[in-house]
Amino acid sequence: MPARVRRATPRPRPLETSEVNLAALLELLDLEELDLNLFRGRNPEEDRQRVFGGQVLAQALVAARRTVDESRLPHSFHAYFLRPGDPRIPILYQADRIRDGKSFTTRRVVAIQHGEAILNMSASFQIHEPGFEHQMAMPAVPPPEELPGDAELAARFREAGAPADDEDVLWFEREQPVEQRYADPIDWLRPRAMEPRQRLWLRSRGRLPDDPSLHAIVLAYASDYSLLDAATMPHGITYSDDSMQIASLDHAMWFHRPFRADEWVLYVSDSPSTSNSRGFARGSLFDRDGRLIASVAQEGLLRKR
Repeated sequence: MPARVRRATPRPRPLETSEVNLAALLELLDLEELDLNLFRGRNPEEDRQRVFGGQVLAQALVAARRTVDESRLPHSFHAYFLRPGDPRIPILYQADRIRDGKSFTTRRVVAIQHGEAILNMSASFQIHEPGFEHQMAMPAVPPPEELPGDAELAARFREAGAPADDEDVLWFEREQPVEQRYADPIDWLRPRAMEPRQRLWLRSRGRLPDDPSLHAIVLAYASDYSLLDAATMPHGITYSDDSMQIASLDHAMWFHRPFRADEWVLYVSDSPSTSNSRGFARGSLFDRDGRLIASVAQEGLLRKR
């Protein structure tokens, strides 16, 4: 008999940065249960002045989901940002079981820091029910494979002379857990007045578990990335403009059809109006088959300092 070849134990494959970032996001979304209806969420170890709004939205939706039967999936939420989140301390989430109906379940969640509410959310969950179907058509947009990624955009800005501490460029260089491909990129270094419209592709940087509620939660997290940009574009300003005070005031989202947040989703947003130091933006999200999977709306503070 030929001698048996002893195979070396394969070394574990080193994790890509994107996988580490996605794992960190999923860990942020895994809230600690402190008591009945009371949860605690961590913040990422990043140098931020305030907590990213999409994180608070997603964690609040997780808190609501933890109190609902698994057969019911999130179909909408409406949230108000009340105070900026402090990234130095955890966030407490208090869930109230408002109503458990035959087909709908309603929850209220308050996010708390320093003994004060920083976000108030109403979330609704529903069993699957067949019914009428119609939707608006997805606009024609170049596929994500033909558009520059975050790293390529950051490199372009560096070549154009972006300062080392430019917040917008650092955001792209940090490789977020959700990848973005802009069909209408903004020139963050030299912003100019543009049509109030934004189109970009989104997907998580790695495969997610099959839980449909988790995909809704990750999409809620990503929906706060760029929505208010549509309201700033006609005025030639960006988030990094020191002469402006820009902050999300509220955020509402509706989930229409099943989807996967780890597959490309087209995020189309526009801004019908800006007035009284507030900008209003709305968005539609489509999967690659052209199905409208979610809608979102937000109003934000756009105040000259």
